[in-house]
Amino acid sequence: MAKNYGRLTFNERIEIEKLLSHNSSYTDIASLLGRNKSTVSREVNKQGKELYKALEGERLAVGSVSNRRNGKNKIKQHPDLEKFVLEKLHLRWSPWQIHVTLQRTFPEKKAMQISHEAIYLYIYLHSKKELKSMLISELRQKRKYRGNVRRGSDKRTTIQDPMRIDERPEEVKGRLIPGHWEGDLIMGKDRASAIGTLVERTTRTIIIVPLKARDATTVRKAFEKEFKSLPRQMKKTLTYDNGTEMAQHKLFTKNTKIQVYFTHPYSPWERPTNENSNGLIRDYFPQGTDFSLIPKASLKEVQNQLNERPRHVLDYRTPKDVFEEMILKNIA
Repeated sequence: MAKNYGRLTFNERIEIEKLLSHNSSYTDIASLLGRNKSTVSREVNKQGKELYKALEGERLAVGSVSNRRNGKNKIKQHPDLEKFVLEKLHLRWSPWQIHVTLQRTFPEKKAMQISHEAIYLYIYLHSKKELKSMLISELRQKRKYRGNVRRGSDKRTTIQDPMRIDERPEEVKGRLIPGHWEGDLIMGKDRASAIGTLVERTTRTIIIVPLKARDATTVRKAFEKEFKSLPRQMKKTLTYDNGTEMAQHKLFTKNTKIQVYFTHPYSPWERPTNENSNGLIRDYFPQGTDFSLIPKASLKEVQNQLNERPRHVLDYRTPKDVFEEMILKNIA
């Protein structure tokens, strides 16, 4: 494998932390990452092998760069932007919702533009300890770490011939054209049961998918059944994470004509609409729910309630109304 001589990325630091937890050697880690052993050892030695944390490594690296740039940070440099971001985080807005709203509210004002990733960096890397704790508590997911750092047994999955999110059509990013979905599973008690979740990016329409099991065949058939009832113009792509339940993505695409794109490993924020929707669903089914005991009718009742709830992001229209409007606008 060719060696990479650029700076370590946050995803690589997550891999280092995870591999260290499996007692992997610096040589093995370097080989897996395509890095020099000295690069890995220098990175880890800044904190110590037993204490290494990916987030702290990222903070140290970003701090070093920031120092060389005189500590510049856009949010801190612009009080109006900082005030807006803090107010919306306090209202439980996600960084993505803040990013989009800023684009819409201040389209000509560059000082009031910030990406969702920059907001996450502000929360996790640049804010003071007390402020950081408060801001994290106001995020729906309340993760102490940015991303999905998994410890213990290695749960990385293998998807054959995945098309990555970078290959998605440009129209997916704009949300102006409907028919582009994000998907995931919500796990039940002891990971023994699960439900599928699908959300349409433009209208925020949610579909809750009852599952008898979470193997690839069961999930594929259940998702195909849900999509079968939708108009053709409202089903174009599906963005998914890297779970093995989507291992039959090629057959799914053949049967539904919906192209599946996969996020980068450990990057749940690349499905922001789905992550937010899962949080809304969790309000009804908290951690520890045994989904095998929840009737299908109850799942669909929750689905209907969420789709009939006015949403701020839709100018207080409901996902159901916007979805129906989009069907009429996009009749072939």
